[in-house]
Amino acid sequence: MQRWRGYESVPGGWGRSVVTIGVFDGVHRGHQAIIGHAVKRARDLGLQSVVMTFDPHPSEVVRPGSHPAVLTEPVRKAELIEQLGVDALCVQPFTPAFSQLGPDAFVHDVLVEALHAAVVVVGDNFRFGHRAAGDVPLLERLGRSFGFTVEDAPLVSDNGLVFSSTYIRSCVDAGDVRAAAAALGRPHQVGGVVVRGDQRGRELGFPTANLMVHRYAAVPADGVYAAWLIRGGEHAGRLPASVSIGTNPTFSGQERRVEAYVLDFAGDLYGERVALDFVAHLREQRRYDGIEPLVAQIRQDVEETRALLS
Repeated sequence: MQRWRGYESVPGGWGRSVVTIGVFDGVHRGHQAIIGHAVKRARDLGLQSVVMTFDPHPSEVVRPGSHPAVLTEPVRKAELIEQLGVDALCVQPFTPAFSQLGPDAFVHDVLVEALHAAVVVVGDNFRFGHRAAGDVPLLERLGRSFGFTVEDAPLVSDNGLVFSSTYIRSCVDAGDVRAAAAALGRPHQVGGVVVRGDQRGRELGFPTANLMVHRYAAVPADGVYAAWLIRGGEHAGRLPASVSIGTNPTFSGQERRVEAYVLDFAGDLYGERVALDFVAHLREQRRYDGIEPLVAQIRQDVEETRALLS
């Protein structure tokens, strides 16, 4: 998959293409359907498929301070899009200047002049241009003028529930990682670098990997979860883990942390970038009156994790 930073980076000899546009945070089942439709149409027509997405999230530029929780960091998003068979990914820096492009200018400059769109595939609720003034009917009218067609991919739903990034964020925020996985088509993942914590888990007999996560990462609600810890590089693989998210109320902690106890593992993860695939919510965070009941509960969490992931 070719990767471009900004539509100005599209190679000069780039031919006609089938384009789809969106933030695609999460690359969930609805996004997969839209992107998959674009890939199939491109292959049917003998053209290249292009996904255009944005960084940072447009809401952070249009309404500073409103950046939503991020379901997939840029590198992870690109990996997921590539897995769908896309030929090229254009990550457009969403700057204040770019946000001022009107619908007509966006179509002319981006879709026609840069990407040479023959077909544009979008979802039912697609909006574009300054102040989101453009909609699908306008895109169709502009397409007739500029020589491309618009294909409207229907939203994906289950029992009347439409899958969207907003819905999945709400599931994650509530700790319902099973519902999030159903909408994503895979477990919700949070990545980070393993850093040194208070070493309290080691003292209790359950050493944990303390993850430093991205400031906007969609971290599940406080609680304890069964998850897979994913390693890359020469140690690539996945390990079962019992994950605690919260402030360690038994020890009157103040800082919210993501800590993973990896079952039956004695190695060193410090400095390593890992990811957590969340499988199930086990329980809420609680404050225990002393070390012994806390350790007894951790043992129970570990056995429940083992049973769920075995």
